[in-house]
Amino acid sequence: MIKILANDGIDAEGKKLLEEAGFLVADFKVQQDELAKVINEQQFNGLIVRSATKVRKDIIDACPGLKLVGRAGVGMDNIDIDYAKSKGVTVVNTPESSSQSVAELVFAHLFSLVRGLHRLNRKMPTMGATHFNELKKNFSNGTELKGKTLGVIGFGRIGQAVAKIALGCGMRVVAFDPYIKEADLVIDFLQTNDTVTVPIKTITLEALLSQADFITLHVSFIEGSPAIIGSKEFAQMKQGVGIVNAARGGVINEADLLEALDTGKVAFAGLDVFVNEPTPNEEILSNKYISFSPHIGASTAEAQQRIGIEMAQRVLTFFRNK
Repeated sequence: MIKILANDGIDAEGKKLLEEAGFLVADFKVQQDELAKVINEQQFNGLIVRSATKVRKDIIDACPGLKLVGRAGVGMDNIDIDYAKSKGVTVVNTPESSSQSVAELVFAHLFSLVRGLHRLNRKMPTMGATHFNELKKNFSNGTELKGKTLGVIGFGRIGQAVAKIALGCGMRVVAFDPYIKEADLVIDFLQTNDTVTVPIKTITLEALLSQADFITLHVSFIEGSPAIIGSKEFAQMKQGVGIVNAARGGVINEADLLEALDTGKVAFAGLDVFVNEPTPNEEILSNKYISFSPHIGASTAEAQQRIGIEMAQRVLTFFRNK
């Protein structure tokens, strides 16, 4: 019997698919320092993780019976992929399942930021009854997204899903991706059951930084690598730009972001991911010009169900072909 440990959980539909195929699926949580011991003692053949569990060299070396590591999500920076492959361990992920949920969270931040809702939600409970008109005056300078330019850094599935929403809001989209020269975005209109295809050619990062009113990042990141956005890149941006990071902590240099917020180069930021998760920098968390969420980009019921099913299908395919 094939035994799978879903250490960060798995949706019920995905678990059901595996169990109906005769797999044993354990979805209890094992702490990182006990992970190798439990995998070996209970003879798990496969390990499914999200972002919390790390599968580094020590786990791979300590678990010779482990044949498959599945990342229930897109980014795989918590797994030593190349080392795993060198040891005969296959690594798979679920790149098709969470794009819409992440894209919608990006716009949740953008809609909040351009109207100051992230700040008003802190102020209204304490000042709304006594300083209503003052708050109304102070927050009457919001802006619309329509007619503005959104720069998308990383134009894979998630970046393209973000671009589709932007186009629906009447925004202009510019994109940068070193591996993609052009993409045809197919936009579905549920009301009329029609589709419209919008071709977008990518441009250089420098051109994007100089043109965009808002910037969103959707790129992978290797721990220890230089940030993609730092002081040099901030200097190339428009004054008063807005920026959202729902990719990985470390993609933006947080110290440089704070400086850019202090000078007004960046008017506001939305962060779903942070350096040193799960203990973000207190200075970041206390900045009033940042809208926050705790790494929940893919955390919707719909995305988790799709992720569970896609992961189950990949696990089934792997072991059936062994």
